[in-house]
Order: sequence, then structure tokens, then C-alpha cells
Amino acid sequence: MAPLRSYVAGTWFTPSDEGAPLRDAATGEEVARISTTGVDMAAALEYGRTVGGPALRELTFHQRAALLKVLASHLREHREELYQLSYRTGATLADSKFDIDGGIGVLFSYSSKGRREMPNSHVYLDGALEPLSKGGTFHGQHIATPLRGVAVQINAFNFPVWGPLEKFAPAFVAGVPSLIKPASQTAYLTHRLVELIVESGILPEGSIQLVCGPVGDLLDHVTEQDVVAFTGSASTAQRLRTHPAIVRNSVRFNAEADSLNLSVLGPDAKPGTTEFDLYVKQLVTEMTVKAGQKCTAIRRAFVPAELMDAVAEAAAERLGKVTVGNPASENVRMGALASLEQREEVRRSLKALTSVADIVFGDPQRVDVVDADAERGAFMSPVLLKVTDPELREPHQVEAFGPVSTLIPYTSAEQVVRLGALGEGSLAGSVVTADEDFAREVVLGVAPWHGRLLVLDADDAKESTGHGSPLPALVHGGPGRAGGGEEMGGVRGILHYMQRTAVQGSPKMLSAVTGTWVPGAPRNEDVHPFRKSLAELRVGDCVVAGPRKVTPEDIEHFAEFTGDTFYAHTDEAAAAKNPLFGGIVAHGYLVVSFAAGLFVDPAPGPVLANYGLENLRFLTPVKPGDELTVTLTCKQITPRENADHGEVRWDADVTNAAGESVAKYDVLTLVAKEYPAEDAGGKR
Repeated sequence: MAPLRSYVAGTWFTPSDEGAPLRDAATGEEVARISTTGVDMAAALEYGRTVGGPALRELTFHQRAALLKVLASHLREHREELYQLSYRTGATLADSKFDIDGGIGVLFSYSSKGRREMPNSHVYLDGALEPLSKGGTFHGQHIATPLRGVAVQINAFNFPVWGPLEKFAPAFVAGVPSLIKPASQTAYLTHRLVELIVESGILPEGSIQLVCGPVGDLLDHVTEQDVVAFTGSASTAQRLRTHPAIVRNSVRFNAEADSLNLSVLGPDAKPGTTEFDLYVKQLVTEMTVKAGQKCTAIRRAFVPAELMDAVAEAAAERLGKVTVGNPASENVRMGALASLEQREEVRRSLKALTSVADIVFGDPQRVDVVDADAERGAFMSPVLLKVTDPELREPHQVEAFGPVSTLIPYTSAEQVVRLGALGEGSLAGSVVTADEDFAREVVLGVAPWHGRLLVLDADDAKESTGHGSPLPALVHGGPGRAGGGEEMGGVRGILHYMQRTAVQGSPKMLSAVTGTWVPGAPRNEDVHPFRKSLAELRVGDCVVAGPRKVTPEDIEHFAEFTGDTFYAHTDEAAAAKNPLFGGIVAHGYLVVSFAAGLFVDPAPGPVLANYGLENLRFLTPVKPGDELTVTLTCKQITPRENADHGEVRWDADVTNAAGESVAKYDVLTLVAKEYPAEDAGGKR
């Protein structure tokens, strides 16, 4: 059997030696071989920097995001093939969907995030403009641009599809190519995933590379522009984090490592309550999905001391219904661990735990299996432990990375917060309770040691994604022994692969650099900008309209017409006592309405719709007799991919006769790319 090929420098490379065998987790049969002998790691990284990076940076954020959607749709068509191969990793169909569908879902999610929350351009504005001078001629703006390196990802064995894709997606939207290095045990599934991606031809060349086998000298060649993301043990993370090249070049390093995740049952959740049942069900699910080989699985199950026996009995009863065996069998609920070596590692960890804990359910050395050989496959019984002394070190320090969890008693919210911290940092935690005060105290108490916390009760149970489900919109990571890193988290994940830079300059220069109009930059008042299509419109195009006098009758009519009869608009005596106004003032929304009446061009044209206002602030009271002028300036143009229109953001500044701004806000409109639109025959 030939070793798995690596995909580097635009071609598939076959190692020059036989490689090491990879075995089916359930049958022990050889699935593939693996080796990186002969792979030129330095050339692979350089190819990503010189070919993949430039190709990606030619595209806008929206264009890259759109490609992710196409890729996700393509991979979804091949799920059945991936499911079949996933059985060999020991995963059941439900496990495989968690991994494969979850990974594809990350692509869809980042495609949506990229198009909705990132600009359709090449630079991201990070935060608001920072005025740096009294005269308005000197400003600062934080921007984010793609790093000019490669996102090197070193993944764990437990999620061979989701793991690579959850790192790849934000890096791709950011404009940074990826080099995937999967864990050996399940690399054959990641290999097929990358084959499908490469064969599709959807992504620009150099966007993705694959190294199957030992890491070799890969990290010797990383530079200050590269990013390394690692998932695995804390000890390996520490070794990689201190690699000379990573230290010397200050390479961004993100680790997601060991995690003794907690789940806390509230004292209100007595047997018979919905929350009690939810807690037990969640605990058993987290122990058995992926055979407990999840970095987010519940390892420490904190239970009120008086409910320990009830939880132990209910969980044991539920665990007794879990069938273990051939993951491809329909009636099997829990498959095998990734390898025989992994099973032995779990058993070694269990020896340390059982020295201080009693076994409530399961036998680490024996398990009845369905449609499989218990010795040839890496099968293991779920094991539920119980301690009587919550202060013992082992349950808070030893992680058995398999279907293992420990029940730990507590007597108060204060105690469970202190015990939770003994895990020294976790990826995920959960609090199952209907008691709002208890939830608040525990969540705020344990939050500094956790990357994500779920509060589960009867209200959210039906739609909750559960304790152990990382989501693309939320950060996945945790402090301390959990690695100290963050992955995904929506736009936060994208920005991890970009450089934040503070740019200082004049309004004109900042507008040129960012592609966004800055107050004080030149304006163009030739043709009313509402008469310009997206193809004709330019940043800085504007219209100045007014003045319009605000009369007492206007204010009175607006109050009567809208029903907004707040005293500051209708009661002269009361308004005079208001320290902010000193008399009747116009409604803020009347000011906005009058401004729209001034700047809108009423005839049909390229402006298709107004779909909102943002950042609205009323700055100076408008009193009867004041005259209003509005200056509307094209601030930002965002064409929409695969649509005949785009979004235009306008800067609106409403001023009084003294030149004071009375209201400032952004107007959002949809504008046709061409106007008049071409008909089917190409005529206008």
C-alpha cells in the first residue's frame, strides 16, 4: 500500500519510502500508510507565500467569501463518501455528521459572515476614525490587511474534517493560504477532503496545501508573516510554542489544547425537573459522542452533594443503554477510539483517576461490542467516576481523553467557582439551572477560566446546540492549560490572520488609503449623486441642500401626526425648565425627516432603496426658527457580488445657520450598478 500523498507546491507528491501503517480503528485493518520523506517543507511554504497569497489578495473579502459557499456546496455533495471513510476512524454516522457536516457548516457560516460583515474591498477598517488634531487636518485610522505568509495548521486526530475547515475558513476570507498538517491516525480522511477540494478547481492555486505525515523541519521555515495554529496536547503545544523559529520571528501561534471542561448542575435542579433530566442527558451525550474524544467534552461534572447519588444512578441507567461496537452498524451508538494506542493512553489516565475515585459505571478493561472484535478494535466502555472529596488534585488535573467523566460534589456556588478554577483553564463549560441568581454567580465566577459557557435550562433546551458544539460565530479556545488561544469567533477569527496597523494622515490621504471618505477630505458637487449609478459614483460625491426653516407649526404637526407628544416638543413651560433645551425643541426624527426631504432626488433613478440609518446622534437642539442644511457625501461603496446592485453608505451632516452640526448619521442605500439597466438584448 502506497503512502498517502502530500499536496505541495501545486502538485501531488508521493513519499519515497513505505511509510508507517494507519489502521482502521474498529477492525485493526491497514487503511493507508503515511510519510513525509522527501517533502520540501521550505518550498511548500514559499509556494504558499508567492503563489497562493497573491492570488487570494487579488480577490476582495466578498469574492473570497463567495468561493467558500461554492466549496461548501461541492463538499456537501460528497458527504456520503466522507461518511463511509469516517467509519474507519471509529466514528458512528452521528459522529461523522458532527465532524463532516460541522466542517462544511463552518464554510457556509464564514461565507455569510464575510459577505455581511466584511467590506467588498481589500482593506478592513478596524474601529472608528480617531481625530488627532483640533483643526481636523490630522486623523488616525486602524486598518487590517492580510498577512503575507501561510496559515500553518497542525491538527488533532479527533476531527479530521471539521478541524482543518474551521481553521481554513477564516484564513481564506482574510486572504491567507493554508497548509494543513493532519494528525497521522486519521489523516486518510483529511487527505480525501483535500483531494475533493483540489479536484474541484474552485479555489485559486496555492490556496491550500496538505502535508501527510511527520512535521519534519516545517517549523524551521516559518517567518514573521506566517501563522501557526495547533490543536492537541498541552505538552506538545508548549514544545511548538517555544520552537526557535517561532520565538525568533514572533510568529503568531494559536493553541487549542487539553481541557478539563466542567458542567455544573444547579441546586434547584432536583430529580423530576427538566433541568435535572437535561443535565444527565447532556453528560451522557458528551461522554459518548466521538467516544468522548472531544476537546470540549465534559470531564468534571459538578453536582450538589445531596444530589450525587441521584445523578449517578440516572447517568448509569442511561449509559447502560449505550451500545458499543462497529460504528457502521445501525444500532451502535458509540464506536471505537481512534487507535489502540489511544485506548491505552486513556486507560493509563484512568489508573490515576481511579486511585482517588470510585467507578459508578463501566469497566476500563472490558466491554461488550456489537458486530466487531473487542480486541482488534479500539473499543472501550464509557466510564463514569465519582469522588467524595472535591479537593483532590487528580480530577482537576488528569484528562482521560475518551468516554470518561467524573462526578464531583459541591455545597455552594462560591465553592464550585473555586473548584472550577482548579482545572487551570478550559475550552467550554456549562451551567444547568433555572435559578437566575445561581447562573449569574457561577458564570461570572468561572468565566475567566473558560473560553465559552452554556447556560442550559428549559427555555433554551430545544434549540440549544449543546455543551460541546463549537460554533463559527463564537470563539473556540480557552485560557491556561486550554492553550490561551481563540479560533473562529466570526470576524475575530478572520482578523487573527491579518495585521492591524494604525495609519495617520490627512483626511485626503486616509480616504485614498482606505477607500472610505473621511470628514475633511475633498468633496465633489457636480451632479446630484442620486443620479449616478454604482459604476459612475465615486467616494466624495456629495450634495448640499437647504436651508429649510423649522417652524412652530412643523413641530406641532409632527407631534400630532406621529403621537410623539413628549413635553419638550409640546409644553413650553415644562420645556423651559429642561436644562438641556430651555424651551420647545424639534423632534430629532423631524430633523432627520426634513433632511431626507432636502437631499432626496424624487425621480426614478439608480437609487433603488433606503434600507436604514446607522450611528445616528442628535448633537445640538433645534428650536423653532432654526434653518437646517444637510450635506450628504458618498462615504463607502460596496458592490454586491452576483447582484445588479450594491450598497452605498452616505455621510449625513445636518447643520444649523451657525454651522453647528445638529445631527450626524450614516444613510444606507441600495444603488444599481448600471442605470438605466440593460435589457435582455443589451440595450439601455
